[in-house]
Amino acid sequence: MLTILGFAMIATFLVLIMMKKMSPIAALVLIPALFCVFVGKGAHLGDYVIDGVSSLAPTAAMLMFAIVYFGVMIDVGLFDPIVRAILRFCKADPMRIVVGTALLAAIVSLDGDGSTTFMITVSAMYPLYKRLKMSLVVMTGVAAMANGVMNTLPWGGPTARAATALKVDATDIFVPMIPALAVGLLAVVVLAYVLGLRERRRLGTLTLDEALVREAESETVLVGAGSGAKSGAKSGAKSGAESGSGTGPGAGTGAASGSDGSDGDAARGAGSDDDFQGLDPNRATLRPKLYWFNALLTVALLTAMIMELLPIPVLFLLGAALALTVNFPHIPDQKARIAAHADNVLNVSGMVFAAAVFTGVLTGTGMVDHMANWLVDTIPDGMGPHMGLVTGLLSLPLTYFMSNDGFYFGVLPVLAEAGQAHGVSTLEIARASIVGQPLHMSSPLVPAVYVLVGMAKVEFGDHTKFVVKWAVLTCLVILAAGILFGII
Repeated sequence: MLTILGFAMIATFLVLIMMKKMSPIAALVLIPALFCVFVGKGAHLGDYVIDGVSSLAPTAAMLMFAIVYFGVMIDVGLFDPIVRAILRFCKADPMRIVVGTALLAAIVSLDGDGSTTFMITVSAMYPLYKRLKMSLVVMTGVAAMANGVMNTLPWGGPTARAATALKVDATDIFVPMIPALAVGLLAVVVLAYVLGLRERRRLGTLTLDEALVREAESETVLVGAGSGAKSGAKSGAKSGAESGSGTGPGAGTGAASGSDGSDGDAARGAGSDDDFQGLDPNRATLRPKLYWFNALLTVALLTAMIMELLPIPVLFLLGAALALTVNFPHIPDQKARIAAHADNVLNVSGMVFAAAVFTGVLTGTGMVDHMANWLVDTIPDGMGPHMGLVTGLLSLPLTYFMSNDGFYFGVLPVLAEAGQAHGVSTLEIARASIVGQPLHMSSPLVPAVYVLVGMAKVEFGDHTKFVVKWAVLTCLVILAAGILFGII
């Protein structure tokens, strides 16, 4: 019965948000609460929610301070060189823009943090998509899939969890999988190329002059000129202007805070490459003299994160405090930077705590355990020698419908034990378990995806409807490559 109710709860949630009958936050809270009553454990709802909140509180704290830290780094210009290189490649061609989105997301994903990847990618690419009237779900879908492939890095989470759960070395899991993952990343780039061609056919290829004229006609304001006096007057969107300082942050800050820049006059010039920017090169928050300090601070922060010198929330808390203090020594400016990113912080942390209700009820009522056991029990005995393939296929729905912790620590050991009984090595099972990550990164239980859709101003249901089929295809390509190369 719990198995049926568990699947019914997940299906109800997905249907309601994809049909836009409920917001994700409301659905994450109300639907599990209702099913908790159906299960007959309504009296324990409070305990389940508190347990869920307790388990996700460190994640919420990490995301809060990571958003502030990387938002400040975007504001001060740390990532401008990478963004400029991608934008020079993209120009005003929709196909190049979509491919550039995949490349940028993959490069930034090397830090192992999905939220960082999505913040930088959306900040850079959002103005281009808006200006050319391209589909924003293409941007979110491609970014999520590219990050999902790169999320298999040993410091990204899933590989480390698989290694810990099965007591094997993470290097032994990841290194042999590199060819298959490379094929998966190539598949994402090819898919981006195909989607980009589709966008090009729909919109045509514009020159920079035409793109800027189109923007002027639609009054879609995306690049700030550095004056905060006109915040939000044309687009009606929140400009993210620096409250109390009298200066505007430009498009970099506007995008980082999930809102448009405040002044579009700078975008309506002669149509040169400098005019076609995602991050305003003249924004008041730039700190060129502190570039190397910020770069070294970021490298040190990521190194400490990989080496696990301190808990990740603590590292980002310290990093955010230091970045604010050095780059913006005046307290009003610090308050303005925090305020500029407050929308994202509130939206993401609120979504995380709402997801805590969902995961708390799933776990506390025993639905997750019953669902996992049912799936394992349904595997025919004849599939025993092919447990690598079975594990890879099961990783798609299981990592989508439950957390990575639930899958890797709850289900994977059972699959590995079944595989060993039929002569399939633990390492093969571990490698197969990570192929579902391109789909997992769009799961409603992944906090980073709310950073992505929130900053891109895309409905989560629209993102889900678009990305699931392509993400499944990418996962199957990785699995097929792993089997073909003899890795799985």
